[in-house]
Amino acid sequence: MEPRLTAGLRVAALLRRMDLTGRPAYVVRRGDDTAGALAVTVLRPGGKVELWVQDYDPLADSRAWLHETTGAPRDIDATLARRGARDPDLWVIELELPQDADPRDLLD
Repeated sequence: MEPRLTAGLRVAALLRRMDLTGRPAYVVRRGDDTAGALAVTVLRPGGKVELWVQDYDPLADSRAWLHETTGAPRDIDATLARRGARDPDLWVIELELPQDADPRDLLD
């Protein structure tokens, strides 16, 4: 098993990358600094929100970012509230990106 960066460090790196691009990013929910899972919401022009989550493959010992859904902000918030109730260590980060930007370019 390869050593991994802590969740807090990964969030700090993401916020710094967003700062360098001149785009806003916010910590909406703070999870466990060491081992918390990350979920990222991406606000697009026009008001739609994308939810990106990490999927872990234990056989490959790797993580991949997956686009889970796109919807209205209230629907994404409800999804994250349910997920947060099950996982108190969950981090939620909000990014504001233009329509053509791929969030995976900024995510680890």
